[in-house]
Amino acid sequence: MTGLDEIRAMVAGGRRPPMMELLDIDLVEVDKGYVMFTATPGASHYNPLGIVHGGFAATMLDSACGLAASSATDVPMTCVTLEIKISYQAALSARTGQVRAIGRLISLGRRVAFTKARLVDQAERLFATATSTLLVSERNQTS
Repeated sequence: MTGLDEIRAMVAGGRRPPMMELLDIDLVEVDKGYVMFTATPGASHYNPLGIVHGGFAATMLDSACGLAASSATDVPMTCVTLEIKISYQAALSARTGQVRAIGRLISLGRRVAFTKARLVDQAERLFATATSTLLVSERNQTS
């Protein structure tokens, strides 16, 4: 089984990690080195300033970066974020509608992967971008 096979099985089985359940984020597309998540920001994601908290976008982008790397591995591996840089271009609100976090693999080595992601709405308006460095390691099969 490859990393891509594992992710496809998760999607086919309708399984979402707890964070994705909490924020109502769905993985809708996956291919080798590519993933797309969707979500609709709402008032429940607002910070004290009355806009969607940056952590909502960060979660979507970090997830897209991590799974873009995982989807390219020859066997299921753990891809842990070592560093992520997020640039916010526009604020999200309950009026934004559905957004997509699109993650792509830049390169995959034996121990480190580099990925990028962007967060856009249905009209392709850019809200945030990310680049990420991930540690790639064998998964402990007993956990």
